[in-house]
Amino acid sequence: MLVGVYRARDLFRVPGLLSLARLPLAVAFPLVVGRPELALVVLAAAGLSDVLDGWFARRYGQVTATGAALDPVTDKIFVLTVAVTLVVQKLLSPLDVLLLSTREVGELPLVVWLATSSHARRLRAENTSANLPGKLATALQFAAATVALFRWSHVEAMVTATAVAGVVAAVVYWIRSVRAR
Repeated sequence: MLVGVYRARDLFRVPGLLSLARLPLAVAFPLVVGRPELALVVLAAAGLSDVLDGWFARRYGQVTATGAALDPVTDKIFVLTVAVTLVVQKLLSPLDVLLLSTREVGELPLVVWLATSSHARRLRAENTSANLPGKLATALQFAAATVALFRWSHVEAMVTATAVAGVVAAVVYWIRSVRAR
């Protein structure tokens, strides 16, 4: 494995395909948002692909620079699509979406650095452990979107919990990245 180098063939390994699966799911979400059960299936499929891509890559030694850059990009695209759709449908306010996006906003400079720096990609490929606060923030984002989809009460409590977890996750990502330099 060439660490820090993008390779197109890595897109066609199982982890890359699992990450790429979030793109058609992002396209599907706005089409099914009016049917909460189907929208929940799309959210669950995206969440499952997010968990499985990293697990598979670590478990089977398929961690690559391409995957390390692809995973957060497809995550951001999916989350942005869900957020915009929920605002357009008036299921969440723009402020709710901003709060739900605290992790993504906090990590955005790191994603850009990863996408543009072979040094950053090499460091990321060498440090493959999952970020548990990041996984918690993702789970809470999905839970908050589900609560909003079904118009259940306590949306604001879910949004607040997700924002707090997002800040913690972003700080942990920054600390890991700074220490790895």
